[in-house]
Amino acid sequence: MIDQLRSLLRTPEMVARTWKSVRTEGEAMTEREVATTLGQLDPLWDELFPAEQARIVQLLVERVDISTDGVHIALRTEGLVQLAGELKPAKGRRAAA
Repeated sequence: MIDQLRSLLRTPEMVARTWKSVRTEGEAMTEREVATTLGQLDPLWDELFPAEQARIVQLLVERVDISTDGVHIALRTEGLVQLAGELKPAKGRRAAA
């Protein structure tokens, strides 16, 4: 399920859905910034502690339905907005030397 969730976050549909939600919440992010931000989660995932991985899954996943046709993952829109905000790099922040 985690691999499906990770690949789902990279789809153009999910990027567009997250961007619309971010705009609705009044956040100033372009669609490209949202795509870049969501894309950062995939390489970062394996570096996260299991507790943080679990927190992100709970933040994003509303429900998982398993049937003979496959798996359907219902995502929380507000979770996508929160995750995008957490992953978004702060503007004007400099890297430590």
